[in-house]
Amino acid sequence: MDLTRTALGTWSGGRHLRLGEPLDEELFITLIRHAYQCGLRTYITFDSLGNGQTDGLLGRALQGVPRDSYCLVGGIGRDFYTGQADAGGSWPRFTHPSLRRADGYAGYLRMAAEKQLQRCGAGRFDLLLLQDPDSTGFTSDEVWQGLHALKNAGLTDRIGLAPGPRNGYVLDSIQCFERFGEIIDWAMLPFSPLGSWPTSLCLPAARENHIKIVARNVDHHGIFHDSLRTGHKFAMRDPRGTLPPAWLELELGKLNAMRKIAKDNSVTLLQLACIWCLSQPSVYAVVPTLIQESGLQAKRIEMETSELAQLPQMWLSADECREILEIGDNKGDLHLDGATPEHSGDITPDRWQLSKSLVEIGRRWGIEAERDLVVCRPSKPPIAPPS
Repeated sequence: MDLTRTALGTWSGGRHLRLGEPLDEELFITLIRHAYQCGLRTYITFDSLGNGQTDGLLGRALQGVPRDSYCLVGGIGRDFYTGQADAGGSWPRFTHPSLRRADGYAGYLRMAAEKQLQRCGAGRFDLLLLQDPDSTGFTSDEVWQGLHALKNAGLTDRIGLAPGPRNGYVLDSIQCFERFGEIIDWAMLPFSPLGSWPTSLCLPAARENHIKIVARNVDHHGIFHDSLRTGHKFAMRDPRGTLPPAWLELELGKLNAMRKIAKDNSVTLLQLACIWCLSQPSVYAVVPTLIQESGLQAKRIEMETSELAQLPQMWLSADECREILEIGDNKGDLHLDGATPEHSGDITPDRWQLSKSLVEIGRRWGIEAERDLVVCRPSKPPIAPPS
């Protein structure tokens, strides 16, 4: 089963991204079952969420559900088996040289995929994503040969790439598409009407290499759920509370400018965001983050789930797409991860210098790194996704 137009990510519900009110285990399981009953049929889970615990909750929620009635998407890449978490709680990529050499990549991938499947109570993935790769993950033949071997072994039907969670990795992704496109079926990238840059720069290369895009963060940090208001008090644990107050006011102003388009099409604002993404070339699926915001007036997360499941089969006109893009323009609003002209010095897990070969790749696709991949409006508040 390939991905459906709409998907539920197991990072929803405030358990791991700390967005909104966290659901306890039983409420989280109930949410997944509610999603299935509403008609959502694609579920995406990363093994590093709760060090595998979230995989187990997904497996419990779907226990007894016919396996051929839903699409299971797994994600591996963070080594919480043998690695040591940093001060912020992040696990290292499995390709870190202190953990293993290149000849050990395939063995790790096989082990991680089998363990995740066991926790999910499944015999195979419909799609397996390489989660949050470092510079090695984007370019290593051994990594992608190891992933392809999992497909040949029947552990997954499809292979994909999932950079992030922060924005960037544009030229890295395009290089990966060109180099390994024959075995890459999907890529999960951040994309929304309020955050189309820089992912929009990757779409032509994805289309050329026959790679489908599943858009994440379509809700744009909860803005499109329409539960936030100016002056909203985020909980101390919520990373959105660290952003300048002007961030929320600015994004709500853009949201209000889109309300008429949503009304004219008889859809909610979340549905408008999803339909706009799906109206773009190469975007075939959306996976917004479902968030239970605080406050008595906040929309219930079950209602967000129903809105997503009831997404109409429709398209926006070219004029409507263009108007929304102009309203939500975010080009140059944030610092990017991956290969970037703003980074100098040693390679870090999330940022590295821009090589001449990547510059040349960008130019083939009309991308000038010094123009298109840098902050150009520093006076505006940063709009960075929560880590």
